[in-house]
Amino acid sequence: MRVLAQTSPLLQPGSIGPLQVPNRVIMAPMTTRKADRDGYVTDETIAYYVARARGGVGLITVEMASPEKAGRHRHYELGIYDDRFLAGLTKLVAAIHAEGAKAAIQLGHGGGHTRIDIAGEEPIAPSDVPHSVQEGHTEVIVPKAMTRQRIAQTIDAFAAAAQRASAAGFDAVELHGAHGYLISQYMNGIENVRADEYGGSLENRARFACAVTEAVKRAVPEMAVIFRMNGDDFFSGGMTPEDGVEIARLVAEKGADAIHMTGGHYRSTPTAAIMIPPMWAGRAPFLKFAAAVKQKVRVPVIAVGRLGRREDAEQALLSGQADYIAMGRPLLSDPDWVAKVRDERAIRACLGCNSCVDGMREGHELYCLVNPEAGRETLFSRRSLVRCGQRIAVIGSGPAGLSYASLMAQSNKVTVFEKMDQIGGAFRVVADAPLFQNVEPRADSFQDYIASLHAMCLERGVIFEMQKDVLETPSLLIGFDHVVVASGARYRWGTGPMINAALQSGLVKRGFLKRIAENKTVRSYFYTRLRAGRSSDIRSILNGSLSIEIIGDALKPGRSEEAIRSAYEAAYGVKITVEEKVARR
Repeated sequence: MRVLAQTSPLLQPGSIGPLQVPNRVIMAPMTTRKADRDGYVTDETIAYYVARARGGVGLITVEMASPEKAGRHRHYELGIYDDRFLAGLTKLVAAIHAEGAKAAIQLGHGGGHTRIDIAGEEPIAPSDVPHSVQEGHTEVIVPKAMTRQRIAQTIDAFAAAAQRASAAGFDAVELHGAHGYLISQYMNGIENVRADEYGGSLENRARFACAVTEAVKRAVPEMAVIFRMNGDDFFSGGMTPEDGVEIARLVAEKGADAIHMTGGHYRSTPTAAIMIPPMWAGRAPFLKFAAAVKQKVRVPVIAVGRLGRREDAEQALLSGQADYIAMGRPLLSDPDWVAKVRDERAIRACLGCNSCVDGMREGHELYCLVNPEAGRETLFSRRSLVRCGQRIAVIGSGPAGLSYASLMAQSNKVTVFEKMDQIGGAFRVVADAPLFQNVEPRADSFQDYIASLHAMCLERGVIFEMQKDVLETPSLLIGFDHVVVASGARYRWGTGPMINAALQSGLVKRGFLKRIAENKTVRSYFYTRLRAGRSSDIRSILNGSLSIEIIGDALKPGRSEEAIRSAYEAAYGVKITVEEKVARR
């Protein structure tokens, strides 16, 4: 049951150590590649974070920045390991504060999970255990095992980076002890095979994490110190839920003002994708880790992982399983998430398709499949809708049609015509396929997303005319100033019924058919060559008598990403590209 906005626990103020937070929603850190090549803050960096601060987030956590150069884990990673980065960071914090949000920065060291071509220095780690590192291309590296002197140097670097964060005006620092980076590497027995006081028993493996936490808290007592860690590494020999609870207790004793519980590691089985849980992981898969830790520590606990549904986030707080909710992807899909909770407005749902993180790992700058404005805030801030005060007809209610309708309805009167008795277009059956993007689909994710677009359209006055085929009855379009065709593609050579039957039967999710259907070449063939747009059919029927624009698959069959992007391009008159910043070998 949804809680009334005025009593929603999400909107209640709280405290994390010395920090007063205006509400219980925290933006989780996500690598953006919006810094420049050397790690300096750019205008794009600022615009991206300001959009989420303006949208009502209580605490913005700026993406992972390494406390020393050897720990840089991505190209175009934000820098904090030298004083020369202070001016840009100070400007970023001031912009976040100007929107009413608090600001944190995540201090994370790649450890063995980086390469010399990324960091510019030889990678270091607890032990010289091989790591498979994906950054554009994938390469196996063997890091240098840290000496006690090198350990002390890195601990000091964390403390110095925290002092820079304080000097820049940040309110908090988050220590990244999760997902297979340096602190996490110390805490599991596969990557840490040391025989000294930093290896062996759980207490010894936690020693580095505790030392970093203690040093940082001592260096910046005026700041909130948050420790992010795994509740489960999800691989044999990795941290278990019981280990997670004990380490959380230890770092809280050493000065952590809050514990941020997540899960997953680059070595997780059967797949490392669980680190940023895709739609197949279900709702709130890591909440149990937060709940377990909350029983053992006296500091606030932050939950994260597919908590983008308002009802799920509220229930996590109301049930006492967590004190704060952290979100990454839901704030990509809708930066106004918190403001919309406050105002009782519809929130554009995150699909959990992981296009954002998968694309970033392949070398692209951060983007969102369902919200092409994410990561392109400076582009859209210079643009306005290309039409205003017009009557617009949209043919088709798939993701492209609904996206276009919801955008244009802000300044126009929009009617959506759908020939079926339900909205959603091809998204009604996409969950029957073995893969969507690179993840196993779940029907409820697509249903939630389509429902959220529908609700956004209704809020903005869009009229829906169901079971109306305007290609059979063009007279329905009389009186409209502009017609946008988003009716999707059709399968060639009459193969549509056969393909739909195969999908609905579930055969393509089993055995050799599944392996065939998951092949990239086969998938590309089904997306493009086996489907045809409707451009020529539509133009011949409407006979050029109206102002017509064709978007999505109706113009050029392809993937959902391109279809939704085309809706934004049509609405704003822009050309949207996905910039590749890392060359793939």
